[in-house]
Amino acid sequence: MKRLQVLLLISLSSAFLLFGCGKKEEEIAEPVVEQVIDDVPENEEEAEKVEEESNEDVPPEEGMVRSRITNEWVTEEVNNTRPITVMIPNTKTASQYGLSKADVLYECNVEGSITRLMALFQDWSDFDRLGNVRSCRDYYVYWSFEWDAFYIHYGGPFYIDEVINRPDTEDIDGLSSSNFWRADDTGNSTDNAYVDTEGIMSDIKKLGYDLEYRDGYADEQHYIFAPTGSPNTLEQYSDAITANKVDMSPTYPVTNCYFVYNSETGLYDRYQHLSGGADGPHVDKANNQQLSFKNIIIQNTYYEVRDQKGYLAFQCHDNTRDGWFFTNGKGIHVTWEKASDYGATRYYDDDGNEIQFNTGKTMVCIVEDGDSFLVDDEKITSAN
Repeated sequence: MKRLQVLLLISLSSAFLLFGCGKKEEEIAEPVVEQVIDDVPENEEEAEKVEEESNEDVPPEEGMVRSRITNEWVTEEVNNTRPITVMIPNTKTASQYGLSKADVLYECNVEGSITRLMALFQDWSDFDRLGNVRSCRDYYVYWSFEWDAFYIHYGGPFYIDEVINRPDTEDIDGLSSSNFWRADDTGNSTDNAYVDTEGIMSDIKKLGYDLEYRDGYADEQHYIFAPTGSPNTLEQYSDAITANKVDMSPTYPVTNCYFVYNSETGLYDRYQHLSGGADGPHVDKANNQQLSFKNIIIQNTYYEVRDQKGYLAFQCHDNTRDGWFFTNGKGIHVTWEKASDYGATRYYDDDGNEIQFNTGKTMVCIVEDGDSFLVDDEKITSAN
């Protein structure tokens, strides 16, 4: 912007007017007039940017606010209602309904090198079929804690008992609920359990849970978002890498998922090649919509194998661990930390500044320390 100052000076000096007998009139001086015009855009493009920035926090409809999870516009009721997290399988027999509506999606290995998903939904008010729902693994509960979400699962191994039986853990278990059902259209007897909004609400009331965020949580900022008028392009980082494809196949050898940047939408579209299945878009069976994300986090994590069956444990609380952040077709190295059960996982650039997410959905890929993934066919290995 340029500051344009216009100075209008009108003066009449040494003016002599002769009237009849030739008397000299007094000199007449006009006042100085100064006109100041601020914030005048240099061109049409800049004018549009000014208008966009000024309208950034003007809701499209009355009663809407910025989501605490995605920064998108949502109703106040949705923003003030605690979210849900749902355990969802990711095998070739899985029948995934509602997954495209997840605001944050976690993926992590479980036993047998298969992955399990945990989907976070801020608005869960209209599901008529959600799932299918599978069993808990205790490390997912700690990621659910940081959103103060109701954790929905279908049983789990005895390793979950300590965290599930805590008095502050507010979970909904399909093993003890009468509101889950099994569908006979999945072709298998394992990945076929579902729940809906009505059933979730019924269990919440029965268990005496409160829909409002618990004390202190609602005041905490989770992700830091860039202004919608000035998105984070990562161009401010000299070491940012081009990332048109982020391939997680080396670390998820059964799922073989990968993300392709769509320059038209500005999103990363998700694909996967399940062992024994076809390679193609990862879609939601409820609406045939492909899963897409604005932000991708790769989070390298310390882990241990618990027993001969291959059950895993991941260290959810840690600091200055290794990771990567991808958005808008570029990526940067980051570190992450999580200081407490309910504390948010924070992500920092290499200068120690907390990164700015872009408005939209986020994918979080938990990676075992020492594993690798590919970015545009270049191998990247954990630094820890």
